[in-house]
Amino acid sequence: MTDKTNEQDVAFGFRQVGEDEKQGLVNEVFSKVAARYDQMNDLMSVGLHRLWKDDLVTMLNPPRGQATFEHLDVAGGTGDVAFRILRAGGPNVRVTVADISPEMVAEGKRRSEAEGLLGRCRFTVGNAESLAFPDRSFDGYTIAFGIRNVTHIDRALAEAYRVLKPGGRFLCLEFSQVDVPFLDKIYDAYSFTAIPAIGKVVTGDGQPYRYLVESIRTFPKQDDFETMIEDAGFARVSYRNLTGGVVAIHSGWRV
Repeated sequence: MTDKTNEQDVAFGFRQVGEDEKQGLVNEVFSKVAARYDQMNDLMSVGLHRLWKDDLVTMLNPPRGQATFEHLDVAGGTGDVAFRILRAGGPNVRVTVADISPEMVAEGKRRSEAEGLLGRCRFTVGNAESLAFPDRSFDGYTIAFGIRNVTHIDRALAEAYRVLKPGGRFLCLEFSQVDVPFLDKIYDAYSFTAIPAIGKVVTGDGQPYRYLVESIRTFPKQDDFETMIEDAGFARVSYRNLTGGVVAIHSGWRV
């Protein structure tokens, strides 16, 4: 029998679960939606996720010349962000994708091969809280719509800092807290009714999307998350709201 004496409860959507239980529940969510994950993103965001990810890559600004640039994209299993980075940068940009879901990684590999990018994009199964890479390995780190799903956000941020080279940039694109009056009410109504319904139609199961909506509401507000990034050691920390705070891009630099 497992000793759970020291186990702490953590948020899984609106309910509390044991910290050793959460990762398995998150994995189950993404195993169900991997094949249609990006299609669902299109439907849920009315295509806006594409613009948000383009903004993320613009802020990263991967080099277009001959400079070598090693980038790590965490929780990016389908390759959507990684492919954008490769297309925006020069021939010496390389992206490693680390995602905890084998199903998402398999989908990313399939797409990478189909688009002729497999030689510049490596896919690995890995946990954001315990990355299997040496210290100071990467020039850049991105995580899009993934950090709210980790069990311990502070550990994921510490790992991001560890694997970045001095001068490397951390960028996180995440759903956030709407800061426009009345838009927050409309957004709530849409999130809790339309999104699970769309998920049920497209994937046959609306429950994973109910969790994803709930996880947005329990994620720290912009200023609180900014403080967490600073506590992890990053310098020049800032954030930029997009679409009235529906999402935010957080930035920090490894010193």
